[in-house]
Amino acid sequence: MKIVHVVDPFAGGLATFLKLLSEQMNEHYHIIIHGERKELADPKDVKKIFPQKNIRFIHWKSAQRNVNLLKDSFAYFELVSILRRFKTADVVHLHSSKAGFLGRIACKQLGLKQVIYTPNGAPFLMNNVSGFKLKFYEQLEKIAHRFGGKVICASASEQEEYNKRGIEAEFINNGTKIGKHSFIFNKNYNKFRIVTTGRVVDQKNPKYFNEIAKAFIDLKHFEFIWIGDGEECAMLDAPNITVTGWLSKEGVRNEIAKADLYLSTSIFEGLPFAVMEAMAMGKCLLLSHCTGNIDLVKSGFNGEVFQSKEEAVSYIINFYLNKEITYSMGLNSLEVCKDYFNIEETAIRYNLKYMEVSSLACKKLNVNQLKNLEQALLAIRGRQSVQ
Repeated sequence: MKIVHVVDPFAGGLATFLKLLSEQMNEHYHIIIHGERKELADPKDVKKIFPQKNIRFIHWKSAQRNVNLLKDSFAYFELVSILRRFKTADVVHLHSSKAGFLGRIACKQLGLKQVIYTPNGAPFLMNNVSGFKLKFYEQLEKIAHRFGGKVICASASEQEEYNKRGIEAEFINNGTKIGKHSFIFNKNYNKFRIVTTGRVVDQKNPKYFNEIAKAFIDLKHFEFIWIGDGEECAMLDAPNITVTGWLSKEGVRNEIAKADLYLSTSIFEGLPFAVMEAMAMGKCLLLSHCTGNIDLVKSGFNGEVFQSKEEAVSYIINFYLNKEITYSMGLNSLEVCKDYFNIEETAIRYNLKYMEVSSLACKKLNVNQLKNLEQALLAIRGRQSVQ
């Protein structure tokens, strides 16, 4: 199959997902039409992590983050021009809200019916903007949905939010790679390290992270690490917080390996890769109560979900006082990740969905391929039940 991906931004979790998906689906040819935000990541560095043989990159030059009628019009016409070259593609997969809005209209104009849209964080779930803006984003999603395409959310909770608003949606869990020796335990008993990963931006709620850290200023054996960088770094001014800046993949793994607890204060998510990667390394979770996050935690089993600063502080103290339980919850995180959030199963499910969408558009179906994928999925679920 020839699969066209449209993505903006081409960084962070989205880039990680496309890299893992293209590795697992290396029998297909992937064309990635991408925007660039060099303040997040150098696209040259991002491209280096992808496999070489089945990938083609096309720069979507006029794509940008904010809603701007004039600039978005330029981005739309450029996208139409690019997609016109791939009218014979088996599937067009749109990633993120901007690509999803412009892409679905463009595909409708070009007569492309084999379209999938994955929001990776619904824009109408933000709580750091006005109610008017939230309604505006919700209406944009409803308008774009009328132009066609299947909405495939990254988590069950995100799907529920779309369905609540009358937008028909399904979900396929995001997944990460599970290594044979993924679990790493912090052996530094002098410090209780709480870590998070990602851009320091409103969505990740650094102000909240800072307030939680401030509750532990007088307790010298607690330290907080934010792995990443961003425009809201000034909010992380508590003296017990270290902001590492952007690190290599290995550097990120080393920092997470030294942690006792993974903390997320996000306002909304699709299904966060950073958290799944921490799970794959066997880390206990403490996550804010929001879409995406709530799909990753089984309360009392591999971590907890909190709804207030006081609740978060209480959980951290409890995790510190019961390190053996915290360690055990980390092991449980790894098992949950293996069972429900592994890229192998995610890729098979997307492969099945791509075949379904393509066959509906082209009136053809490769029965043998379908059977093979279904058998592979059953084999994965069988291994999980045995474990």
